[in-house]
Amino acid sequence: MKHLSFLLVIVVMTFGCKKAAPAGSTTQAAAPAAQTTASASAAPAAPVPQAGPKPMPAQIPTVLARVNGEAIEKWEFDNAVKSVEQRAGGPVPAERRDEILRGVLDQLVTLHLLAQESKGRHIEVSDADIDGQIARIKQNYPNEEAFTKDVAAQGMTMDMLKSQTRQRMLAQKLVESPDVTGGVQVPDPDVDAFYKQNPDRFKQPESVHASHILIGLPQNATVQQKTQARAAAQDTLTKIKAGGDFAALARERSNDSSGQNGGDLGFIPRGQTVAPFEEVAFKLKPGAVSGIVETQFGFHIIKVHERRAARTVPFAEVSGQIKQFLEQQQKEQKLQQFVEGAKSKAKIEMLV
Repeated sequence: MKHLSFLLVIVVMTFGCKKAAPAGSTTQAAAPAAQTTASASAAPAAPVPQAGPKPMPAQIPTVLARVNGEAIEKWEFDNAVKSVEQRAGGPVPAERRDEILRGVLDQLVTLHLLAQESKGRHIEVSDADIDGQIARIKQNYPNEEAFTKDVAAQGMTMDMLKSQTRQRMLAQKLVESPDVTGGVQVPDPDVDAFYKQNPDRFKQPESVHASHILIGLPQNATVQQKTQARAAAQDTLTKIKAGGDFAALARERSNDSSGQNGGDLGFIPRGQTVAPFEEVAFKLKPGAVSGIVETQFGFHIIKVHERRAARTVPFAEVSGQIKQFLEQQQKEQKLQQFVEGAKSKAKIEMLV
């Protein structure tokens, strides 16, 4: 569900997900696994087969689990799986179905536990809070009808959506409370040490600071739609060449979210955007505006503000982001400890 699905409070596994490096990093090599060698006189040990996850049934039942007597129902499980698929950009791979669906179910168990703990601590989420959250979701839709259709398309009713919203807001309030993830402080020497010990994380390739105006196209656009979009792009380009303000036209006409910022995309490193866009952007001189550039997203007009050679990002630019990254790591550790403690005291019944 593009706009309706809230992220679970704990990060749900996706298909090969990775932890994000601190902002400013463009590479993140995984640490090599520790290896051991057998002594010269010892025969190599036979590999121990790892038990896979318990198979999930082909037909998901109406109730998958109970947490302290509270049911985890099929509709919320299906909704969470769709959210994972949308973030991953594709359906659950058949060969990883059991692993991924088990991971989703475990995260729903965690979500229910956190919401229950929140209620036990008399943390409140009012009806007005719920209505306000749903109103913010609706802002992402062109009208009420589109919103209602999307809710129904996910197999949900408005009552289900409100119930889901309340539960997740309760869990989020608990997670943010001082005695769960509060009290985290990262001293400045730790930030400096992280920067010095991870130089490869802060290497950036050549990049350009660019803005663009996108006249978007739907997937499988018709010839007529392409013709109309190209004409709109050409009209916009003509206005720019006649002295029109690029940023103002981006705010008025661009179908990309960057239009709100006058089309500004910030610095784009090589290899981070589609080939036709990159080829033009990296040839433009600062201050220059491109012709019409076609990609699978539609028709772009690109303006380059500045070029920057490959570099190591200075500490001053990323120190704040490193600090946030390290703080987030500590919060995740504290949250994991809290969840493990809650699970050890809970009555959890897995029905699949």
